[in-house]
Amino acid sequence: MMKLASRVSLIKPSPTLVITTKAATLRAQGRDVIDFGVGEPDFNTPDNIKAAAIQAVETNFTRYTAVGGIDELKDAIIRKLELDNQLSYKRSEIVVSCGAKHTIFNLAQALFEEGDEVIVPAPYWVSYPDIVILTGARPVIVKTLEKNGFKMTADELEAAVTDKTKAIIVNSPSNPTGAVYSKDELAALAEVVLRHNLIVVSDDIYEKILYDDFPFWNMAAVNPAVKNLTVVVNGVSKAYAMTGWRIGYAAGPEPLIAAIGKIQSQSTSNPTSISQKAAVEALMGDQTIIARMVAEFQNRRDYIVSTLNAIDGISCPRPQGAFYVFPNVSSLYGLSYGDKKIQNSATLAEYLLEESEVAVVPGVAFGDDNYIRISYATSMDLITEGLNRIGEALKRLT
Repeated sequence: MMKLASRVSLIKPSPTLVITTKAATLRAQGRDVIDFGVGEPDFNTPDNIKAAAIQAVETNFTRYTAVGGIDELKDAIIRKLELDNQLSYKRSEIVVSCGAKHTIFNLAQALFEEGDEVIVPAPYWVSYPDIVILTGARPVIVKTLEKNGFKMTADELEAAVTDKTKAIIVNSPSNPTGAVYSKDELAALAEVVLRHNLIVVSDDIYEKILYDDFPFWNMAAVNPAVKNLTVVVNGVSKAYAMTGWRIGYAAGPEPLIAAIGKIQSQSTSNPTSISQKAAVEALMGDQTIIARMVAEFQNRRDYIVSTLNAIDGISCPRPQGAFYVFPNVSSLYGLSYGDKKIQNSATLAEYLLEESEVAVVPGVAFGDDNYIRISYATSMDLITEGLNRIGEALKRLT
């Protein structure tokens, strides 16, 4: 029998992808499953971006590129960071990878090692802890509170810091809660970062998906002294409906960016040449898709929050960004339907999938078992039907 490396046993498959796969399997069996698990916009990639990719193919831009991305794309990223975030970088401080997840994986490999601690606020994106674990470092989970908007406070950060702490991960807007840090909140965290000389991994992938005119900030923009300690991670997947194109990027100190490129050179090499040309058009071209998507997402958010809060046993906070809600369902625990007992977020998710054919992601996957995550990156018709099914299924619990 083939013996696998021990590191494989330390991590688990992405729970969101597991749920999506299970929903697809049930659909293939003829079940009418509504999938609230997937975290990708249901909009099509804009035509101008697709046209840029087609042109790349037709002009035979189909060969290897520089490992860390073409200069044209790096320049587009530099321009974007300057215009949107008032952050100045040069080409040697930018690296392009095969999606933001790949970017975070590479930078973790370049930064963390055995003996290091990395602070991860919970609820967290499911991959953060496992990416840290694969480096030999230890994720230190800081549980945030709903009453604080699921945002880590400066006091909570300070209390979690030890002499082994190397970095913190900040995801704003957040997956799964939709929480967005204000300028003042980030400024308070920045003081702790500077006091302890911590590295900041700023995952800004949902930057463009904000509601109610809430402004976006990251720590490097809030406090210039933190810029040399910050790695800004972003990509085109969420803002431009380009999840399958797999383009993410990092901006940060030159030695770290060079190290990321070195690691990438021994794994994927360059991101897809065609996708890079498409990403240039995404960043430099018509931006109207973003406003259209955000307006639609906001309508869906408003509907889903009000509808969930009208269901007995559910309390749903109002997210300020991204396209997820994270309702508290813990008051349902202990209820039953036949021989099925709702004990936690996983058994509730299983019940909803089997009894109402609605796929949600259990909150335990994000570090808080009192909640479930529902993605509203799907049509209003499916949202309406799915919430109706959830409501009817919960009425059957006693």
